[in-house]
Amino acid sequence: MRRSKENNPGSIAAPNVQDRFLERCTIIRKKLQLVGMTAMLLACKYEEVSVPIVEDFVLISDKAYTRKDVLDMEKLMVNALQFNMSVLTPYVFMRRFLKAAQYEKKLEFLSFFLIELCMVEYETLKFQPSLLAAAAIYTAQCSLWRLRTWTKTSEWHANYTEDQLQECSKLMVTYHQKAGSGKLKGVHRKYSSYKFGYAAKTEPALFLLDPRHNC
Repeated sequence: MRRSKENNPGSIAAPNVQDRFLERCTIIRKKLQLVGMTAMLLACKYEEVSVPIVEDFVLISDKAYTRKDVLDMEKLMVNALQFNMSVLTPYVFMRRFLKAAQYEKKLEFLSFFLIELCMVEYETLKFQPSLLAAAAIYTAQCSLWRLRTWTKTSEWHANYTEDQLQECSKLMVTYHQKAGSGKLKGVHRKYSSYKFGYAAKTEPALFLLDPRHNC
C-alpha cells in the first residue's frame, strides 16, 4: 500500500470509525474484515492527503472481497455514521506534545509505536485521546533515557501531571513488553524496521512497574 507519511493518522482514526459503525449495525462475522478495511479507507480519506486506492485493500484481503464489496460497505458505513467522520484521536495531540518535549526522531517513533499498540487494547478505551498521547510520550522518554522524565513544559502543554499518567503508562509498558510475542505482531513488525528507527527493539521501561519508583 502506498503511503506518504511515516505515521499515518488514518490508522489511528480507523478503530473509532469501525467501532461507531458496529454500535449501529449488526454485521455477520465473515464481513468483519471488510468493515475493518473500509474503516481504514474512510479514515485515510478524511485524515490524509495521500490516500490508498480500493485495489490496495482488495489485495490486502487476499482478494477475499471485490472492489464492489468495498464500495458497497463504504456506502453503508458513511450512511450509518451520517457522514460524521470527525474523530478526536491521540494523533491530534501527539504533534503538539512532541514539540513541547523538544523531541528527536527516535522519541517520535517510539511514542507512535506505543500509541498503535494501544489501538487494539480494550483497557485503553477509558483514557482520553490527550492522555494517551501524553502517556505515550512520557513512557517513550522513560524507555529511551532510563529515568522518569516529564518536564514542567510538557506538563503545561499537556495539562497532565506525571502522577496522572502513571496508570496508562504502566499499561503501555506491559504492551511494549509483550508486543513481539503476542498474536497480533503487525505493529511490532512495522516498528522493528529501519524506516521506523527500530523503535520496537527499544527496551521497555520496566522500572515504571516497580512500586518503589512511585515515590
